[in-house]
Amino acid sequence: MLDAAPASSHGFTADVARLLQLMAHSVYSERDVFLRELVANAADACEKLRHEALSDGALAEKAGAPLVTIALDKEKRLLTVTDNGVGMDRDELVSALGTIANSGTRAFLDKLGSEKGENLGQSLIGQFGVGFYSVFMVADKVEVATRRAGSEQAWLWTSEGKGTYTIEAAASEDAPAVGTRVTLHLNAESDEFLESWRVERVLKEHSGAIAIPIDLLGAPGEEPRRITDGQALWTKPKSEITPEEYTDFYHQLSGQFDEPALTIHWRAEGRTEYTVLAFIPGARPLDLFDPLRRSRAKLYVRRVLISKEIDLLPAWLRFVRLVVDSADIPLNVSREMAQNSPLIAQIGKAITTRIAQEISKLAENEPEKFAQVWKNFGAVLKEGLHEDPSRRDEIFKIARFASTNAPEPTRTLKDYVADLRENQTAVYYLLGDDRKRLASSPQLEEFRARGVEVLLLDDPVDAFWVTSCVGYDGKPFKSVTQGAADLSQVPLKEGETAPEAPESAGEVAALVTRLKETLKEHVEDVRLSTRLRDSAVCLIAPEHGLDRRLAKLLAEHGESGALGKPVLEINPRHPAILALAKLAEGEEASDGAFMLLDLARIADGEPPVDAAAFARRLAARLAKMGA
Repeated sequence: MLDAAPASSHGFTADVARLLQLMAHSVYSERDVFLRELVANAADACEKLRHEALSDGALAEKAGAPLVTIALDKEKRLLTVTDNGVGMDRDELVSALGTIANSGTRAFLDKLGSEKGENLGQSLIGQFGVGFYSVFMVADKVEVATRRAGSEQAWLWTSEGKGTYTIEAAASEDAPAVGTRVTLHLNAESDEFLESWRVERVLKEHSGAIAIPIDLLGAPGEEPRRITDGQALWTKPKSEITPEEYTDFYHQLSGQFDEPALTIHWRAEGRTEYTVLAFIPGARPLDLFDPLRRSRAKLYVRRVLISKEIDLLPAWLRFVRLVVDSADIPLNVSREMAQNSPLIAQIGKAITTRIAQEISKLAENEPEKFAQVWKNFGAVLKEGLHEDPSRRDEIFKIARFASTNAPEPTRTLKDYVADLRENQTAVYYLLGDDRKRLASSPQLEEFRARGVEVLLLDDPVDAFWVTSCVGYDGKPFKSVTQGAADLSQVPLKEGETAPEAPESAGEVAALVTRLKETLKEHVEDVRLSTRLRDSAVCLIAPEHGLDRRLAKLLAEHGESGALGKPVLEINPRHPAILALAKLAEGEEASDGAFMLLDLARIADGEPPVDAAAFARRLAARLAKMGA
């Protein structure tokens, strides 16, 4: 037996050059984030100086207005980022830039203590101590000239990102009077960052909300140009923002040029704090029916853009354009995305609730403006009835429908239930893709005679939510084109009379038998109708089958078995039915049967079974009329 070797402790070692290469080329997905990281560091330096100056009169005298300046030099291939912040001394250079993952901001906050550090932490951006090294994605060499506030000595830090760096004293004239200047010697693959328009776009997109102004010098000798003013719109009090400013920001955020229909701006406080600025567009975005059906919100953390398209809202609110800014959201090390955190879901849920409430207020207080919102986005909002059961009551409050009582979508389900007829036990609806055709559908004839209102649902999503929702106010949803229409307990409207008993009942019964045999390949059943008054025929779905509209939609998406055979209903009092009942079996009777089926299909928005045969039969009928 060999004695076991004694346990020993070892420290981790690292190949620094390899680690730097990984930091520069594997942490970030987009090369332009280096500029965001440098500006964030500069902003933190300015905020640190402001804090130190509060307790040091000498620093307060020397500290100027916070400013970050970006300068480009195409000829020398240089990009510099200069700030007038707190700067660094030699030890701080070694600690901040010579030690990977050592955050100077974090150390500063720790030094202040828990309470002061927590308060100031809301204004500071840096967390991980790795963002600076993103510069080596675009630079062969980096120089950092810096002078600590209150010190005469300046220092120069230099590295090529290959595992080593140098620090030396810098001549006074080669360093900022106070603050830091980072000079990047751009590599051959980074010409784009020598173009002022490209740098300006990156700054506005990623750092436009930083609380410090940013100036840009496009070439040596040029006058600096203010790119951002250091005030993000959503951080201002609502009382200080004009409608024109909200509209201009909406145009930038959405890429559209319409007027927003609704602007929602609030700050949430409590255990989780965040600010939201949301807009409901005045016109449909081009991507409204994008197959991905994702919401597109911009997420900022401490005013730094983290995600341009975070999926924060449910799909049924994807048309809302919004900005969310929070200091509480945990990030991954690249700060390019939020971690998959329950906090994100919590914020998204709260924002969804607030937006739904604001839409409901708009519907109640400004019905004309809401009518346009519903016209543009009602079909999307109704997706929530099918996909988000927990929000159904909220959506039912704002949902508007066209019906046999209202040609435009102005009726709420509350209105519908308030106008129920005596003994009416269901909320009736008719599905289709053309509201005008639905309004003239033969299936509605008996419902009209008894004054029963029917919802006319012409959006594809309607076919789904009416099947997944149990009902409204205790009344189930029922299709007028599915199963038998038993309205006998609902009284007729004033002036209407009950249908008379059919003439030649025996001949009509024989006709039903013949139609079943002749059309058996195309219909499941043929029966006498209780819903037809003026029309000869109509098609309906079987009692336990899918609604015809839903079956068609499923069939269009590959569910071929969904579209079963319909039921053909005939009106036993209609002259065409009575005439056909008197015909003996033969070719003419067969042609008449198919004519009835084709007429029913056309009324239902479908083509005839055989268009050529239908044309031949119709021509023959017309010829007989002139004989």
